[in-house]
Amino acid sequence: MGRKTTNESVRERQVVAQEAARIIVDHGVRDYLVAKQKAAERLGMNGRGSLPGNAEIEAAVSEHLQIFGGESHEDLLRLMRTAALAAMEFLKEFSPRLVGPVLAGTADENSAINLHVFADSPEMVAMEIGDMGIPFRPYERRLKSRRGQVEMYAGFEFTHCNETVQATVFPVDGIRQAPMSPINGKPMRRVDLDAVQKLLEHV
Repeated sequence: MGRKTTNESVRERQVVAQEAARIIVDHGVRDYLVAKQKAAERLGMNGRGSLPGNAEIEAAVSEHLQIFGGESHEDLLRLMRTAALAAMEFLKEFSPRLVGPVLAGTADENSAINLHVFADSPEMVAMEIGDMGIPFRPYERRLKSRRGQVEMYAGFEFTHCNETVQATVFPVDGIRQAPMSPINGKPMRRVDLDAVQKLLEHV
């Protein structure tokens, strides 16, 4: 009986993860917690066992895009990575690193290009973007450090090559230690210009 219950629980988590992935891709919901709560509600599974973790949902998003996205998703990913490369080129003095869905391959048309940049102050990055004549808006992002502390970081959102770019600013020495990923709780994967160029060669 216990085995059956476990199998049913696994199936339920998969179903919720698949529905959450559909909500994320089709409706542009960026918050995984919101997406899985909506999915559980739609499926009538509220309060029935544990909801899937963020890593399960990301895997379901990737699968959803492979099944329903096909070549159009590959084209979108190529466009977004090309735009990311261009944005990284003009922010080159701040050692930009690509992170998030565009790097992971789970980006959709509602995704932003996420960059980490490194400077003595956020104002330096703002000045560089402003000097390029690019309108931008500031934001703040909460990220968890390896010590388990949540810290606030300034960032700037702008449009480049028709794509939304979000550049979050870290101290210069922050390049040595990435914040924890909300997906799997491990240090975020970051890649530099050369690695993005190689990604483009293989898409």
